Amino acid sequence: MIKYLLLILALVSLPLFGQISQTLKGSVVDSESQYPLIGAKLVLISSDSSVILRNMTDLDGLYNFQNVPIGKYELTASYISYLNTSNTVTVNSGRESIVNVKLNEDIVTTEEVNIIGKKVGQVNNEMATISARQFSVEETERYAGSRGDPARMASNFAGVQGADDSRNDIVVRGNSPIGLLWKVEGIDLPNPNHFATSGSTGGPVAILNNKILANSDFFMSAFPADYGNSISGVFDLRLRNGNPDKHEFTGQFGFLGTEVLAEGPINRDKRSSYLVMGRYSTLSIFQAMNIRIGTDAVPTYGDGAVKLSFPLKKGGHIGVFAIGGASDIAIKISDQKEISEEAFGEGDRDQYFGTAMGVLGVSYKKPISRNTFFKATIAQTYDQQRSRHDFLERSIDTSIVGGVESYEIRTDSIYQLMGYKFQTYKTALYASVNHKVNNRNIIRAGINVDGYLMKNVDSALDVSHTYFIKRHDFEGYSALIQPFVQYKWKINERMDFTAGVHSQYYSLSDSWSYVEPRLGWQLRLKNGNQFSAGAGLHSQMQPTYQYTYQQVDTDGDLRRLNEDMDFTKSFHSALGYQKNFKNSLTLKTEVYYQHLYNIPVNMYSSSFSLINQGSGFQRFFPDELVNEGTGRNYGVELTLQKYFNKSFYFLATGSLFESKYKGSDGVERNTDFNGNYAVNFLAGKEFKINDRNMISAGFKVTAAGGRRYGYVDVTQTEINSELVFKDSLFNTRQFKDYFRLDLKLTYVLNTEKLTHEIGLDLVNILNTENILALSYAPSLTDPTAEPIAQRYQLGFLPIFYYKIDFSFSKKNYKN
Repeated sequence: MIKYLLLILALVSLPLFGQISQTLKGSVVDSESQYPLIGAKLVLISSDSSVILRNMTDLDGLYNFQNVPIGKYELTASYISYLNTSNTVTVNSGRESIVNVKLNEDIVTTEEVNIIGKKVGQVNNEMATISARQFSVEETERYAGSRGDPARMASNFAGVQGADDSRNDIVVRGNSPIGLLWKVEGIDLPNPNHFATSGSTGGPVAILNNKILANSDFFMSAFPADYGNSISGVFDLRLRNGNPDKHEFTGQFGFLGTEVLAEGPINRDKRSSYLVMGRYSTLSIFQAMNIRIGTDAVPTYGDGAVKLSFPLKKGGHIGVFAIGGASDIAIKISDQKEISEEAFGEGDRDQYFGTAMGVLGVSYKKPISRNTFFKATIAQTYDQQRSRHDFLERSIDTSIVGGVESYEIRTDSIYQLMGYKFQTYKTALYASVNHKVNNRNIIRAGINVDGYLMKNVDSALDVSHTYFIKRHDFEGYSALIQPFVQYKWKINERMDFTAGVHSQYYSLSDSWSYVEPRLGWQLRLKNGNQFSAGAGLHSQMQPTYQYTYQQVDTDGDLRRLNEDMDFTKSFHSALGYQKNFKNSLTLKTEVYYQHLYNIPVNMYSSSFSLINQGSGFQRFFPDELVNEGTGRNYGVELTLQKYFNKSFYFLATGSLFESKYKGSDGVERNTDFNGNYAVNFLAGKEFKINDRNMISAGFKVTAAGGRRYGYVDVTQTEINSELVFKDSLFNTRQFKDYFRLDLKLTYVLNTEKLTHEIGLDLVNILNTENILALSYAPSLTDPTAEPIAQRYQLGFLPIFYYKIDFSFSKKNYKN
């Protein structure tokens, strides 16, 4: 078999005659007002400098390079009284390349000053000064082990970790994943992941697909006043538009599913476009190949996205977008005849779990003048989580076969243990105005308004399994209102200062955060040295289902225990240094300190704190909570990155940190996410076989401190049929350190009309056993044994895909 594969590769890699070309196009606009820049100059230089092309923007700020030979290029844009900018772009035969450029106005218009306005890796939001990273789709999709998932790609940044291999929860600087905010086109998103547990922000599989994303922003601390309702980080996503000139298609078949994407013009003359994609996956192929993915159950899921783009005159734009997905899984322990360990399920029940989310929105953008830009988005979102657990009473039949004792599990009875269905409908409105007072002063003001309709129902058997307790029974409305104003002062050509104020109000709990100041500063010196600092106060509402949790009190009255919970608050501060070298090499370090307060904890003395929630597949049911908990995160981070240039990249990140908290007992403990250190090293290189063929290889090494845990209270665990830890010893132990090596191989073949790509992502190639957690696992063979088992992260997981890009039709263009 291998010799035939080598023969095929040898044949397709033979030198082919005839040069293949493609189109590179896009727009050039003012970064603040989004006003199109007419007559901007563009220079396109190939990586070996053998091809140099020039172009200019037209009356709509558009440019178009035709007949560009496929390969890697550096695109530089310039405009009088604006700072130059450069981008690395890839041109393939299967689809046109579209690069939209934003230029910053120069505040010193002299011939002697020569500053690059926006270097590779800088974020879209001009108000950001520190703890912000650009999420470049082209850069991050090369990362090994990322599975095409934006959240897993972001986990390679310094200060960012994934909670575990089975999920893509994002832990930012030791904070709970609950603190992360997902945004798209200005509005807050519900959890954009399949199998999303209530109150979480991650899941096993992302609904968002990097094929529909433009370059986006990721914030880790002290973010601008635009962003609220988050104390950890913000993932501000941008959706790309479809190609307005040519119909293009992408098909992908892979280990995790089948994807189809189509884009093209709706009306070429008006430059309107569509982009539609869908994906469906069942993982039964894993079972057929006898590869464990952490569960014997087979999850099914599907998702899709739509983006319709309608350009208006003078730079205006209307966009219609939709994103959604649904997922289901049945973990049926009752079907098992042999003793086994189930990673995601408990050993005494069948579990049925499903989720759904969706967003439908319309955005409007309009440069009112050369100095003022207006943006608004209105959207309807929906998310749902539903589950049912059936309790199993089982026994074991033993027999002697060939002198060997064997076991077979028998299910004696099944009855429902619990069930719930949480639904949230949200109408979201975002509006902002960006006004450039002059080339030194910029003001942005706006508001976010979210209106919620919640329908939460949940009941479960009591500990004795004799009657049901209704834990949630709520249907009602609430609103979250967030106005903000942000100011930027370009003190001189090398120094910026930002200041802003954010405010927010949540009606259900009548919570106010009147004034949240945000400050930022950045100094760019000669020779690529840059200093930055930032500070701000941030707040966040609690997971919505926690407000509707109810119990019968001592007087026999049914009441919602935590309806009056206040916002959790956090003060962020950070100081950074960056050194930009030649050849796209950057060294960056940051130190930070965060003080968290107003964290919900138990009324009575306890180690419990909401600061530890948000990862995994379990909800939590605390008693009445009060906002009296505290926490602190501090650390230092280092990043050495060579952005993809001349067919090679690497990224080395490291962080040393502490993440502590205090519950209502006043004892300072490690948070669940305090691993103390995390290190990533990624590298990759492309090997050009000839003008049409390319092979790339990359790897990733990750090492991190183990997860925190405590001592199990065996007696309470057996009574409650779930894991219960000793309160006084919570998080006093730590699992062994985490280690993983991933490898990614890709082969690309460009033909006259098609681009073929074959990829193999080898996750945990050494099959390292990393402990995930302890779980409740009663033994049927030895009832006297402690009902505790270690659960492990994913073992070796090979993920392959085949992708093809092609164009349906072609249109002749004029330069």
